[in-house]
Amino acid sequence: MKILSRLTLAIGLMAPVAGRSQDGKLVDTGFASPPAAKRKANTAKVQYGTASYYAAKFNGRKTSSGELYDSKKFTAAHNGLPLGTWIKVTNLRNGRTVVVKVNDRLHHRNTRLVDLSGAAAAKLGYLSRGLTKVKVEVLGKKKPEADSGEMTN
Repeated sequence: MKILSRLTLAIGLMAPVAGRSQDGKLVDTGFASPPAAKRKANTAKVQYGTASYYAAKFNGRKTSSGELYDSKKFTAAHNGLPLGTWIKVTNLRNGRTVVVKVNDRLHHRNTRLVDLSGAAAAKLGYLSRGLTKVKVEVLGKKKPEADSGEMTN
């Protein structure tokens, strides 16, 4: 048998196969791949991951909470925490921190931990980099005291 014929046969054997039963109905033979596992939402009190920030084009658009996105406010998008949750984000490169409110969601396939507003990203000092490694600490639903000037919401 020629090499090309063997390769074609091997590929054909690995491909999903569907057949028909005697009464003409389509039958699944079980060769289809299993569905992709859904990513578990991260709800831990302390989380580590990558932060990005919103592009300017999103300014004025509606967020998941119904609020309009304002790049000058200290807000964030997060897929695991409830909307309205306050979080403290620390840039692990320089130690800067900011307190923001979660009011939006990331795209479900996005692997980043958090997406911050422009003001929050500027305060953390990573606007020129685009991404940074962060620590996120969940503060709760109640707005924290603004004792260190970390937020202006």
